[in-house]
Order: sequence, then structure tokens, then C-alpha cells
Amino acid sequence: MPNRYLEEVQKGHELSNSEDAVSEKQEKASQLKKRIVFGLGIGLSIGVVVLAGGWIFTTVVATALFVGAREYFELVRSRGITAGMTPPPRYVSRVCSVICALMPLLTLYRGQIDVSVTSAAFFVAMALHLQRGNPRFAQLSSTYFGLFYCGYLPCFWVKLRCGLAAPALNTGIGASWPILLGGQAQWTVGLVATLISFSSIIAADTYAFMGGKAFGRTPLTSVSPKKTWEGTIAGLCGCIATTIVLTKIFCWPKSLLSAIAFGILNFFGSVFGDLTESMIKRDAGVKDSGSLIPGHGGILDRVDSYIFTGALAYSFVKTFLPLYGV
Repeated sequence: MPNRYLEEVQKGHELSNSEDAVSEKQEKASQLKKRIVFGLGIGLSIGVVVLAGGWIFTTVVATALFVGAREYFELVRSRGITAGMTPPPRYVSRVCSVICALMPLLTLYRGQIDVSVTSAAFFVAMALHLQRGNPRFAQLSSTYFGLFYCGYLPCFWVKLRCGLAAPALNTGIGASWPILLGGQAQWTVGLVATLISFSSIIAADTYAFMGGKAFGRTPLTSVSPKKTWEGTIAGLCGCIATTIVLTKIFCWPKSLLSAIAFGILNFFGSVFGDLTESMIKRDAGVKDSGSLIPGHGGILDRVDSYIFTGALAYSFVKTFLPLYGV
């Protein structure tokens, strides 16, 4: 009798473990499906926004920056980070989030934000000095970095998409583009460069993930333990290949070396943007920056690869491509 009882108990445990395993697989499949659905929806929406350009593109960027800045300052206030520093007051964080959202709009309509950034920096310093208690340098540095990271850097996407209005004369798509949607004038260097940059960043993330899953053995950095050198190399190759293919389709830039350099620049911008956010989350002791997007986390989790890349892409086109690569 005792042996039979033990056998029944063991079978019950095995059945329970099997049910748990099935439930876990179903949950993972459901999460993957949710990620794919929302990922495709976000991708298509962003594509339409990039094509629209102008105030539509800028408003979407401003909205994303407002939410991203709120997430950043919540991370700064998290228990993991505050254990070693004093976070800025909440009212300073909220005002800085609004300032970050205004920066793209000022970039679009005024062309530059140097005065805005300087004024914001002065406001932060003044507010921190006037607060109750002793102001801390950690408050100043974390707030300034938030303005730079969540406000100033992403504004280069507005400069790239809306500021580089020179026509992409060799782009065949522009010749057949419907007049109701802007005609050939819609296809500017800024639009083509933004589309290529966005696509190459997506390719870098995708190939890095697939390469890491298939061949990943060597950890890349302790900041993000799941990233591997093998995945990173696969991401670099995929990013460059995607950039070259798209430059052939859009006939921009004309030089193959420029296309390769543009792909490499986009890749390194995306990787270090991703690692920077991973470092912030690691210190904060959280997995995601927020929970706004089901299956994807917060806004910062989705745009971290784009934060540095806009500035690099704009500087490359503006500085190193003769006649903007046309």
C-alpha cells in the first residue's frame, strides 16, 4: 500500500509539472503572438508617420519623448538608483518631460534648439538650488542627462526628416508617387535617409536576435547578459546588407562606400543606444522601462536604439556626403 501511494503521489507531481510546462508554453506563445501583432502595427504606423513628415512626424516624436522622459525620470526615482543618489524633485521631472516634448516642435518651426536647451538647463539649476533641503550634484547630473537623452538627441530625427529638404532626384519611386500624396517633391533626402536608417536599425535588431539565438556563445557585456558577440556580428552584417539593398532601391547615396559607412554608423548608434538604456534599467533593478506597449514594455524599450542614431545619421549626411549624396 505505501508503495502504491507513493507511486500515485509521484504520478500526480509529474502530471502537475507537465500541465505547468504546457501552460508555460502557451503563455510564451501568447506573448510572442502579442509582440508580433503589436510590432507589426507599430511598424506600419511609424512608416506612415515617416512618409507624412512635417508636423505629423514631429508631433509623434514629441509625444514619444514626453512619455519616454516620464519613464526615464521614474527609473531615476526607482529604489535601485535612489539607493546611491538623491533623485530630482517630482515637479522638476514633470517640467523636464514637458520641455523634452517641446524640443522637437521648436526644432521644426525654429530650426534650432540651442537657446531652449540652455534655458532649460538654467531652469533646472535654479529649481534645484531653490528646493527645500540641500541640492545634490546627482540631482543635477541625472536631470541634465534626461534633457539630453530624452530631448536633445532625438530632435536630430526631426532635423534629418524635415530639415534635409533637398529632392532625392534619382529616386525612381518619387517619379511615380501620386500627386495627391505629395508627388515627387515628397521624396526628399531627409525622407530617404530616415527610411533607410529606421529600416537598418530594425534589421540590426532582428539579425542580432536571430544570430544570438542560433550561434550566441560569447557574452558581449555584463550590462546586457543576453547579448552576444555572435549576435552582434550578425546584426552588423544584416544592418549593412539592408542599407546597401535600400540604397540600390532608392538610388541614394550613389556611392557604395557611403552606403556601407551609413550602415555601420546606424548599427553602432543602435547598439550603444540599446546598451545605454540597459545600463539605466540594470541600475534601476527593472526589466522594462514601462508597460505602455503590451509585450514590448515601455516607450524607451522600443526607441532606445534610435536615440543616438538620429544625431549620427544627420551629421553623416550633412557633413560627409557631397550634395547630401544626391
